Amino acid sequence: MTMQAQAAPAFPYDSTDLDRFRELQQLAYGCAERVAAWLEPGVTERQVAARLRRELVDEGVQDFFHIPFAWFGDRTAFRHFQTPLQFFAGRRKLEEGMPYILDCAPVVDGYTADIGYAGKAGDNPIWDKIAFDLREYRELILREVRQRKPLNDIYASVDALIAHHGYDNRHKVYPGRVIGHQVTRMTARGPAGVNLLGFGVRTLETLGRELVSERLHGRSPLWADGRSSRHAPTPGLWAVEPHVGFREVGLKFEELLVVTEDDAHWLDDDLPHVRRWQQADTRSDAR
Repeated sequence: MTMQAQAAPAFPYDSTDLDRFRELQQLAYGCAERVAAWLEPGVTERQVAARLRRELVDEGVQDFFHIPFAWFGDRTAFRHFQTPLQFFAGRRKLEEGMPYILDCAPVVDGYTADIGYAGKAGDNPIWDKIAFDLREYRELILREVRQRKPLNDIYASVDALIAHHGYDNRHKVYPGRVIGHQVTRMTARGPAGVNLLGFGVRTLETLGRELVSERLHGRSPLWADGRSSRHAPTPGLWAVEPHVGFREVGLKFEELLVVTEDDAHWLDDDLPHVRRWQQADTRSDAR
């Protein structure tokens, strides 16, 4: 039986909902920035992931879409990843010059954020170059979502930009090759704070329900490069994470994209990577 795409649903959130999602995204990035400021050579990924979790819980986080992750060195580019278990924080120690990525997805009152924070321990010119170039991916994704291009076509446009820069696609290593996924206000009734294979039990309940529901309408809540993503962006919130690599350096940002019936915008521009680009513009203008 062939599923036929149906009319997209109405945008499901009001301004109060968007404020709550925005506040939680700010909370998540704030926790990641505090952990980044605490980092120093010698700490392990496991120590950092645990510290990030404590920061989030101390801020009132009740559950997680997925547990916090931390990746150092070539693990930021997912080099030699063969199984999903390799995504979990390990014993890798941070060294001078290493890139790192912190990734967390807190849930408060059912509202969910999913963020990725990239940094470096000391000098790393390759990191600097990729961090600057990531701006183009953010602009490209927003532009093509506004044009209502099919999600798999936007994925291909990102791939083309990655090739243009001489980098390689690392989000293809995520389960399902996803560059993003829908985020909803979770209403599942499973136990809070309990996870299975890194994902909250409530997450799995909600995601399973959404996969079935969206598939019946010819859509998918997962944004990848296959046939299931051959549809226009579905109205709602999407956590988007273009992840690129060059040799042993991987970088990404992850943040929430608001998609309405006829437009789109990033939920918030007051984020670390955006501020970094704005500061670079200011320095350039001052010259």
